[in-house]
Amino acid sequence: MIDLHTHTIASDGELIPAELVRRAECKGYRFIAITDHADSSNLEAVVTASVRAAEEARRSGGIVVIPGVELTHSAPSLIPELIREARWMGARLVVVHGETIVEPVAAGTTSAAVKGGADIISHPGLISVGVAKRAARKGVHLEISLRKGHSLANGHVAKTARECGAPLVIGTDAHSPGDLVTREEAHTAARGAGLTPTEIRRAFINAERLALKVSA
Repeated sequence: MIDLHTHTIASDGELIPAELVRRAECKGYRFIAITDHADSSNLEAVVTASVRAAEEARRSGGIVVIPGVELTHSAPSLIPELIREARWMGARLVVVHGETIVEPVAAGTTSAAVKGGADIISHPGLISVGVAKRAARKGVHLEISLRKGHSLANGHVAKTARECGAPLVIGTDAHSPGDLVTREEAHTAARGAGLTPTEIRRAFINAERLALKVSA
């Protein structure tokens, strides 16, 4: 399993990074990205904590931990700059909290994330065809979310990504131990979102390629 969207106590998760990593390892994970929520007020602290967690995991020789961040509820006009700042601070993976249908995310957030070159748009909700086409051209991944609430729009995301050729990944958005899943469980959830077996395999391959790229 490769999971590129998780949270720790550095934002609203329940686990310290070391426990999250250990529990993921026991689930058979090969890569995990720590992507705690951040805006301009806490960006440096969140990225620094993620980088330290990745360094600790590297010294212990366990699964590969990717330092990242999830930019969340920032004004769309600020997102491209925040993406650049996060990368400069050491985030190897930048996720932007998409316009999920269960939270009041500002309109234009997903478009700004694509413009800024985010790696992943998490739970992008009712993403438009136009934005999905731009994501496809820029290689920005759209997430099939396994998180309650956010997953309600998975069917739309899957259909729109298929129509536009946008790359998909499957993410848990894990906040607690029970949110971590096996590859088989992720496969089942993706089938429920309407993905074909071939599309699911492609989503797993997309995640692996992205993980290898940002962890190199």
